Amino acid sequence: MDLFTAVILGIVEGLTEFLPISSSGHLVIASDLLGFSGARASTFEVVIQVGAILAVLTLYWKRFLGLLRPGKTSGAFSGLRGIMLLILTSLPASVLGLALHGFIKSLFTPATVTAALVCGAVLMLAVEHLVAPRQNRMPVQTIDQLTAAQALGIGCFQCLALWPGFSRSASTLMGGMILGVRREVAAEYSFIAAVPIIIGAAGYDLLKSLSLFTAQDIPFFLAGSVFAFISAIIAMRAFISILGRNTLKPFAIYRLILAVPVYFFMVR
Repeated sequence: MDLFTAVILGIVEGLTEFLPISSSGHLVIASDLLGFSGARASTFEVVIQVGAILAVLTLYWKRFLGLLRPGKTSGAFSGLRGIMLLILTSLPASVLGLALHGFIKSLFTPATVTAALVCGAVLMLAVEHLVAPRQNRMPVQTIDQLTAAQALGIGCFQCLALWPGFSRSASTLMGGMILGVRREVAAEYSFIAAVPIIIGAAGYDLLKSLSLFTAQDIPFFLAGSVFAFISAIIAMRAFISILGRNTLKPFAIYRLILAVPVYFFMVR
């Protein structure tokens, strides 16, 4: 475990966490290329996501501050209502993730990532073709219009992200669009909804694997988290700007292109 590896993986995590191209998939690929694998590597890849989450808190601090003000804006994404929506979104993947924790850890391989990249890309293209033309007529044009049923539905779609390589961002975006949420709004909600589920997953994974690490590993985790934080802020700003002018199709095509070398050089 050296700082160069931590920095590279931190940058990869931050740039890919909130894009619909799968951060876990890219981390598996990058770790394999760097020769960094095993239980320690899997835990590191989960924990440095906290750096990316701090980027969300930094960019959307007003939204999170609003969650701490019950009753201030009834009917909006704030206060107790906002907290309940986040709980509904986080619940399905949290329950399924806890139940299948060991099995999910075993899926962190180039082969499963390749399959997830392709499946996710195909679904993204299908959603863009069937749902995207209704963008301007969708009932949810702002996060404040999100309903409890839609929040829970998005949470169910997020379960797809337990498959490494599928992408939590992609599953949230597609789920939101299918359920009537405008693409850019679904993207912003995917950023915010990532906070509770990733913090929970990182904390649980670290506690389960704490015996594998020592105090000497702290600089390694810090370096990865700091670079994940910086690169995540850049990626989120760019992503929202891109979605204002484009669809998800370029990201789907990128996934398909990436799957080819991964399959031929890392799987076969």
